[in-house]
Amino acid sequence: MPRLKFTGGIGFTLVVVTGVVAAYIYSGAFDVAASTPDNAFEQSLFRTAMRRSVLAMSRSIGQPPRFTDDMVKNGFDDYENMCAGCHGGPGIERGEIGKGLNPAAPDLADAVPVWSPGQLFWIVKNGLKMTGMPSFGKTHDDNQIWSIVAFIEQLPGMSDEQYQEMKEQAGPDTNAHGPAATRPLDVAN
Repeated sequence: MPRLKFTGGIGFTLVVVTGVVAAYIYSGAFDVAASTPDNAFEQSLFRTAMRRSVLAMSRSIGQPPRFTDDMVKNGFDDYENMCAGCHGGPGIERGEIGKGLNPAAPDLADAVPVWSPGQLFWIVKNGLKMTGMPSFGKTHDDNQIWSIVAFIEQLPGMSDEQYQEMKEQAGPDTNAHGPAATRPLDVAN
């Protein structure tokens, strides 16, 4: 009998806590503005939920292919066009969008030791809710995503000069705004 009261007490407490959380959310008091930093509790809650989810969801990702120089080059092209604006890179500052994200997009050179290649693949393919990280699995096949991971894996040891050299080798069509940004404007029409 005492166990029943204890279980009933937990159930009652959960109902009350759920009601308070629901009232808080429905009141509009929870600030969803990206300009307002999350408090320590929210940061811990979101970081833990994200980490645990990626660990669980990425278990089905197989071993990565052997990364080749061509994969790294192709991954660089995609990284420069799609990722550098938010994540920056060696000697590359985050762009305007990246500076406004909350939570801030991580420096991926710091992320590589924390995540396995399979976990990075899962993140790039599926994106992360409420972070600004899009799902590239909707626009890129698995080979392209593995190429992005192959490049990201190079970031921890890459110097500013090496990144700039890759950028120069890629040519003018590889930039944070895509090929159209390199074309002169036709102001006569």
